Amino acid sequence: MQAQDIALERLQIADLVSLTKPGLTLLAVATAVGGAYLASETSLSIQQIGVTFLATALAGAGAATINQYLERDLDARMRRTVNRALPAGRVTPPAALTFGVLCSVLGVALFAVLGHILAAGLTVVTLGTYLGLYTPLKRLTPWASIVGAVPGALPPMIGWAVVRENLSLDGWSLFAILFIWQIPHFFSLALVYRNDYARAGFRTLSVSDEDGQKTAWQVLLYSIALLPASVLPTAFGLLGHLYAAGAIVLSCAFLVLAIRLFARPENRTARALFLGSLVYLPLLVALMVVDRL
Repeated sequence: MQAQDIALERLQIADLVSLTKPGLTLLAVATAVGGAYLASETSLSIQQIGVTFLATALAGAGAATINQYLERDLDARMRRTVNRALPAGRVTPPAALTFGVLCSVLGVALFAVLGHILAAGLTVVTLGTYLGLYTPLKRLTPWASIVGAVPGALPPMIGWAVVRENLSLDGWSLFAILFIWQIPHFFSLALVYRNDYARAGFRTLSVSDEDGQKTAWQVLLYSIALLPASVLPTAFGLLGHLYAAGAIVLSCAFLVLAIRLFARPENRTARALFLGSLVYLPLLVALMVVDRL
């Protein structure tokens, strides 16, 4: 009986963790810490790293949890999400909402208590646009993804604000890269799962795009825009020519995947671009780190 209780507790903890969408939250944390690293002219302090990591992780976990709470009925209609903790009934809606709100408040409060008021304000904007705009707009317009790219691109600015306590133009170059990258990333995924999104009532562009050509065209446009955007940190003097050379190579490879999708908008090419986007961003961040060493 004791072993069963332990197993049940572990399952409940695992379900709570799953509500935070660990992959997306980790991405937010990594880009926030990356923004703090690039904003530092010498080296980051342990306090700056710690508060950026923990507060962003809490806010990201809270946003993901509340998002799943708000969309639990829609998740129950989609094959890829029907087994999530909320639609499957392993976590109750009140428990999920309480957990999500607590994490979000703690994330903002941690920034504020330690004197990072600008970072706290940006975190509030991130939570507000993600939950108050992007989440409901997904049911109303296929262009909700553009709105959703804003909170998705703000974490590096949060880390930047922790270090510099300002939002200078060179910092916004990081926002531009992440904002543009998200569109091909999400639209390619939306092509693969467009039947699922249709069942749930999400009005993604791919749902109303029978041959996938309109979605593939948007992917191509943003992939083209990603090439000059990726070298903005060098243009603003934030990074050097080593980074710029690597960024051009990576962005050209990404563009090739987008061209292939545009030529043949099907699941195979959409999945290839989506997987490529998952490789592109970590490699770009690695280039930033190496360039600053």
